[in-house]
Amino acid sequence: VDQIPTDIYKEQGQTAIIYCSHRIDSYNKILWYKQLENGQLQYLGYLNIKNGNPEKGLNVTIEGDANKGETSTLTIKSLSESSSAVYFCAAN
Repeated sequence: VDQIPTDIYKEQGQTAIIYCSHRIDSYNKILWYKQLENGQLQYLGYLNIKNGNPEKGLNVTIEGDANKGETSTLTIKSLSESSSAVYFCAAN
């Protein structure tokens, strides 16, 4: 997968957007994760073809297209101190 940008610097209250794409013909799902301070991964949700499915209660949206060569976006709204983390996307 390709994920950009590699680093984001924003103020609290702002919005951050992370982009993800892949090159695998048979994959049409993008999964999003946040690495917590203890190293565990928090599942944020997924994009199935063009249908975003964020986990309930999180301040994120997942949009775009999960097919080969297309782009999925993870939008993190109303950034707070706890938003500071490493975010991952995976193709499936």
